Amino acid sequence: MADFDQELDASGLNCPLPILRAKKTLASMEAGQVLHIIATDPGSVKDFEAFSKQTGNELLESKEEGGKFLFLIKKK
Repeated sequence: MADFDQELDASGLNCPLPILRAKKTLASMEAGQVLHIIATDPGSVKDFEAFSKQTGNELLESKEEGGKFLFLIKKK
């Protein structure tokens, strides 16, 4: 797991809440910082891919581990 600056635990939240929380958290972060997101909604995989394309923030990592979906997003 790469280094990250902030962590957002969106476990138990369904679409679109993980994205909205991530958006809010990223807004308070500096460019180049990395946000680690933990989600349990399987839909969040596609959601974060689309979110990254739309916002220009870089999706560094997207993986599943023990029923949780882990993402690393680098703020543009």
